[in-house]
Amino acid sequence: MKKELTVSAIRNGTVIDHLPSNITFKVVEILDISGIESIISVATNLASKKMGKKGIIKIGNKSLTKDEVDKIALIAPDATVNIIKDYEVREKIKVAIPKIIMRIIKCSNPNCITNNEKAATKFSVLMKNPLKVKCSYCERIMEEEDIVIL
Repeated sequence: MKKELTVSAIRNGTVIDHLPSNITFKVVEILDISGIESIISVATNLASKKMGKKGIIKIGNKSLTKDEVDKIALIAPDATVNIIKDYEVREKIKVAIPKIIMRIIKCSNPNCITNNEKAATKFSVLMKNPLKVKCSYCERIMEEEDIVIL
């Protein structure tokens, strides 16, 4: 007899699916959902035909901001965000790395104006896979391993 663990459905909110298992808790950190008093389900290492293993996050009564979706795209470019209304998927969004990244990542150049004054960070995406970005202020080129999310 095959046994499966099921996670209860949410009436309204957001489901983030197709997360690499090793990234799932990093996405939880990015979303800062500690103060939310709704249902939050986090599962990792779930069987997936497409990915082998995946993670999923369900958050009741929360809609993601564009910045949150963009942050998820940077670390989990194959993720999907499902908007749930009355237990039904009303919208399915495939995350995408934007061409311009603003206020989401930190410049690795300690002398960059964004690290010394109140200037919002801004990067141009040079390559999406592997991720490579260029600071619009100091022109520092950063690769995936250099990127720190704000």
